[in-house]
Amino acid sequence: MNNIYKLPELNIKKSNGLFLILIFILGFIGGLSASYLFYLKIKQEFTIVSEAPVVYSEKVIETEYIPQTTEEEKIIAVVKENSPSVVSIVLYKDITFLLPTSEEKQQRSQVSAGTGFIVSEDGMILTNKHVISDEEAEYVVIMNNGDEYNAKVLAKDPVQDLAILKIEGEEKFSALKLGTVDEIQIGQIVIAIGNALGRYQNTVSVGVVSGLGRTVIASGADLTVEKLEDIIQTDAAINKGNSGGPLINLNGEVVGINTAVSVEGQGIGFAISIDKALRDIEQVKTIGKISYPYIGVRYFSLNKEISKENDISVDYGAWIYSSGTDPAIVPDSPAEKSGIKEGDIILEVNGEEITEENSLAKIIFKYNPFQSVNLKILRDKEIIYLNLILDEWKE
Repeated sequence: MNNIYKLPELNIKKSNGLFLILIFILGFIGGLSASYLFYLKIKQEFTIVSEAPVVYSEKVIETEYIPQTTEEEKIIAVVKENSPSVVSIVLYKDITFLLPTSEEKQQRSQVSAGTGFIVSEDGMILTNKHVISDEEAEYVVIMNNGDEYNAKVLAKDPVQDLAILKIEGEEKFSALKLGTVDEIQIGQIVIAIGNALGRYQNTVSVGVVSGLGRTVIASGADLTVEKLEDIIQTDAAINKGNSGGPLINLNGEVVGINTAVSVEGQGIGFAISIDKALRDIEQVKTIGKISYPYIGVRYFSLNKEISKENDISVDYGAWIYSSGTDPAIVPDSPAEKSGIKEGDIILEVNGEEITEENSLAKIIFKYNPFQSVNLKILRDKEIIYLNLILDEWKE
């Protein structure tokens, strides 16, 4: 009797197992089908999204940002217009490596990078002198659109931290508009564009002119130290790699060349006035070099403190004096030939008064080599006048 009841029980279990297997197979097939159909739908949707712009009924669908203020609108317009003329300057050299096998291998490597901007349609580029200080490097200019060009150095300014390169070839380029600092005001909005950190091409920062007429002592990675006079101070971020990039006003005009940043403060950068660069650009175009006048003296710019400490009767002028081992009057210089003596105080050049803000060097640099200038001098409490013919500065 037990056997009669066991057989039907076994049959029922087998039938249930087969039924469950059948359901599982059908469910698996159905799931695959649904998943495939869902995949096709998602693929189609993602393909559509990735295509830009998309045209429906001959209408382009795109998102355009609407500036919230007039100021923002101007900044965006200036950046769009000028970015294509701001370039990255990359330096390459053949570097020798020592392999684990003690063999030497040479490889072309990037050694540094900076910024420049196009100032003429034939491809002249203005930048900082310290950006292109390596005489053995190969210079490559990278445009905003990724195009690359070889470039050669045309001239280096012997006094200012400025230099001019030129893109090799006959192609025409769009140049930036060059302004002036005559009407620049503290608080005025300015835009800096540059190759930040040597990696982030055409990075944009915005700030204000926070100071004018600054004098700073700048030092570079190559340990060179340079005195920069009549400098524009700004709080627009200037990072490593921004050197040589333009400082632009809201009219789209270059007013300065970004050149240095304070390591002690935050948001303090410095730019060379575009007025100083205009002279360089014109000279390179006309005579193929950058030339400065030379007088041949060492001096201190007098102020009330220096005059009081040294019992000097005037508190302005250039006091011809050397505190080191170098002579105050350079031998065979224009100063020596004109009769200037140590201890003289040059008060005026062609009637222009010399002050701390308007130094002797600043006034002399307005003239060209071999020009004649008249000097008003205080010597032993007497006023005398001398004529001096400027020579050419030689590094």
